[in-house]
Amino acid sequence: MIRVEESSLRGVFFITPDVFEDFRGQYVELYNDALYKEKGVPPTFVQDDISVSRKNVLRGIHGDTHTWKLISCLHGAFYFVVVNCNRASPDFGKWVSTTLSARNRRQVLVPPSFGNGHLALTDEIIFHYKQSSYYTSADKQFSFRWNDPRFNIFWPIKNPIISERDAHAPLVV
Repeated sequence: MIRVEESSLRGVFFITPDVFEDFRGQYVELYNDALYKEKGVPPTFVQDDISVSRKNVLRGIHGDTHTWKLISCLHGAFYFVVVNCNRASPDFGKWVSTTLSARNRRQVLVPPSFGNGHLALTDEIIFHYKQSSYYTSADKQFSFRWNDPRFNIFWPIKNPIISERDAHAPLVV
């Protein structure tokens, strides 16, 4: 079973799968198409990806206008942010955050036109995401600066490790 809760951002959902634990360890079903659809999770996913980061690496804010993403943490813990990047929306620029970890097994469903970013909180993280469309290239995505003052996102770090792409992402205009 899974628990599905809508966040304060319309269309963004927090999903918590059941974790079965005993003296040997854990068992978690990360995704079951029939169960997720029964619980109202709409997209069909076509691609799975992972990203490995070391502590204090911050990635994002990235997204596109057509891809749903289901985000989970396979190892470690990261601070995760979702931002409404749809300029036509009255909620443009609003954001939510949560911590995803291998321990809490929480997932976040990110709809199209929302960007996401994450900060590695532990020595190493494995960030897993399912996508509803095939990745083509970074130039087909939008990017916003992680510390854009108009979004006013709280990040639990002052000087993260960031890529050239994220260092030069545009500020919201």
